[in-house]
Amino acid sequence: MSTVYETMYILRPDLSDEQVDQAIAKYQTLIQDQGAENIEIQNRGKRRLAYEIKKQRDGIYIQMNYTGPGTIIAPLERAMRLSEEVIRYLTIKQEVSEAAADKVAVTA
Repeated sequence: MSTVYETMYILRPDLSDEQVDQAIAKYQTLIQDQGAENIEIQNRGKRRLAYEIKKQRDGIYIQMNYTGPGTIIAPLERAMRLSEEVIRYLTIKQEVSEAAADKVAVTA
């Protein structure tokens, strides 16, 4: 059974555009290998953090929306936890109405 997930993560602000693209590609490939589908990635850009995290005042926000089995989350979050470039991450399971779920099932 596939579930809809949203993962938001914050990268260090001192990364170059190339390093940001590499990090995005790394996590996208990781979830694809685990069976994720309908992956949408949005680079929200550099923003001021509400409070200092790991001596950083700014961060580059990346949002990923995808569907897949629940077994995707543990390897993804482990990779982010061990990474030096990610300063925060959060994955939530999105509530999807039946009409939207039927639409996703039809288009998939």
